[in-house]
Amino acid sequence: MNNIDAIILAVIEGITEYLPISSTGHMIIASSLMKIAGDDFTKLFTIVIQLGAILSVLVLYWKRFFQSLDFYFKLLVAFIPAVFFGLLLNNVIDELLESPLVVAITLVLGGFILLKVDDWFKANEVYDEANPQAHTQISYSTALKIGLFQCLAMVPGTSRSGASIIGGMTQKLNRKTAAEFSFFLAVPTMFGATAKKLYDYYQAGFVLNSDQINYLIIGNVVAFIVALIAIKSFIDYLSKRGFKIFGYYRIILGVSLLLIHYFIYPLTIV
Repeated sequence: MNNIDAIILAVIEGITEYLPISSTGHMIIASSLMKIAGDDFTKLFTIVIQLGAILSVLVLYWKRFFQSLDFYFKLLVAFIPAVFFGLLLNNVIDELLESPLVVAITLVLGGFILLKVDDWFKANEVYDEANPQAHTQISYSTALKIGLFQCLAMVPGTSRSGASIIGGMTQKLNRKTAAEFSFFLAVPTMFGATAKKLYDYYQAGFVLNSDQINYLIIGNVVAFIVALIAIKSFIDYLSKRGFKIFGYYRIILGVSLLLIHYFIYPLTIV
């Protein structure tokens, strides 16, 4: 890895972390094309720079993180499934992260789902005069169910934000509320994933050198700046127009990767 690689991956992370198009999938594909995907530090880098993207949520929504203890308890409830299934399926997840082909397939499948999501949950966007808060209230059971949906993103290419947003919409939340809760849930989830990855990295006997520390600093700063822009743009767009454009994007990208894999050059981690 070099500085250019670090910046490119960080830009991808910042743009894709909070969009329903899979940041992990994009970084697996990008690092594969750069010929650095098989490197242990690259795998660590793609997880740790999520911290930068997390900070963008804390900056944009800092008032929400001081509203009540109830807010934190609900985040904790939503976070528990990721801890349980993450530890239980750790080896399986690591194997899936080695497969760009899995990413391509899940991009396509997820794309078709996003094409229909707006129609499935159209009623969530309707203002109910009898209960105007009906589509913005998050209960503990709703938080837990969103957390379970988030676990689907352990399959690379699925999209953590996409899975958790749709999970919220199945509980009658409107798009904006579901998306914002997905952003908040990213904070403990990404902190946990980063801590686990760093622990595993050092347990394996690796030590970060000065160049690698520099790449991590650059990556987090770039991811933070880009994510600030991406979050604001996404919320505005999603509230007004929905998911279809992201569905088309996923399908086009996934099909393109499958065509490349089978007819031009096999997609592998190198």
